[in-house]
Amino acid sequence: MSGVVVCQDESVGRLQEAAEEEPPCIPPGLADGETAEMLWQLRSQRRQSSPELPETVTRLTAPDGSVLYLVGTAHFSESSKKDVATTIRAVQPDVVVVELCQYRVSMLRMDESTLLKEAKDINLEKVQQAIKQNGLMSGLMQILLLKVSAHITEQLGMAPGGEFREAFKEAGQVPFCKFHLGDRPIPVTFKRAIAALSLWQKARLAWGLCFLSDPISKEDVEKCKQKDLLEQTMSEMIGEFPALHQTIVAERDVYLTHSLRQATRCVEAPHDAQKVPATVVGVVGMGHVPGIERNWEKQLDIDEIMRVAPPSRFGQVFRTILSGVVMGMLGYACYRAGGSLGRSLLSLPGVQSLMETLRPPPA
Repeated sequence: MSGVVVCQDESVGRLQEAAEEEPPCIPPGLADGETAEMLWQLRSQRRQSSPELPETVTRLTAPDGSVLYLVGTAHFSESSKKDVATTIRAVQPDVVVVELCQYRVSMLRMDESTLLKEAKDINLEKVQQAIKQNGLMSGLMQILLLKVSAHITEQLGMAPGGEFREAFKEAGQVPFCKFHLGDRPIPVTFKRAIAALSLWQKARLAWGLCFLSDPISKEDVEKCKQKDLLEQTMSEMIGEFPALHQTIVAERDVYLTHSLRQATRCVEAPHDAQKVPATVVGVVGMGHVPGIERNWEKQLDIDEIMRVAPPSRFGQVFRTILSGVVMGMLGYACYRAGGSLGRSLLSLPGVQSLMETLRPPPA
């Protein structure tokens, strides 16, 4: 019998073996229902009623008696990975929710060496993909934030998202545990963030991110277990960019709270289909913990923070101008190179992909 991680909406689908360091010994010949009951009882025995958890864990209760253990982490912290593993092993949850969306789920399946390489390698293909996915301005801003992440990665020699990969691995060791993605889709966050800034603010923010080069140590990261590292960088800009903090931090606090409350619903026991309170582990950046606590018992308007404004007139004009410049440069190159070589240049997949990226959207 396996622990099933269900794929629904923002969940990750995958079958994983329900095994601890020593897998449970299941007698042969048991019916599926008997096996399910045995694993359910095994998990109940492993679940600690009064666990001693790290100081980074906050306990919240739902009206139906379900319990959320919220683990506040720093995104480049080894000790955060240990906090996550300790919590999941102690409480044997029904659901694990992480601060990721479907656009960032690939980091769960990559090893550390691949992620380190990916984080440092910001190339034309990534720029094109970001622009296609998020639009011109939001895509360029995403690339700048990737540059920040790459800077931290290079300084620490550590790939981002280790605590989420740890949560994914540990959830697979718990019978019947589901793994959910709880963050707002990143294209929505970037588009709302860019729309909230004036042109001057966009320029200043881009300039600051381009020239971010302060040294970062592992000790600095551990200090950020009091406040998430990237969000701390953003919070220092609140004086100049309050709208940015609102969209990147406060709105995501609301979305994460909604996701966590959805997860903390009663679950069905396999032997008698009786509804029982759920045990949930949430893994989020430490900077989101206070906001989740504030929003936990409030009525939330998710539709409002999911709305994305249509592309600005400036963005459309800038895209058209940039496309014209590129086409002009290619045209000149064709003229200088001659007809046959020019046609060969224009037929290159990379050139066609770039032109497709820059092409203005239909009116």
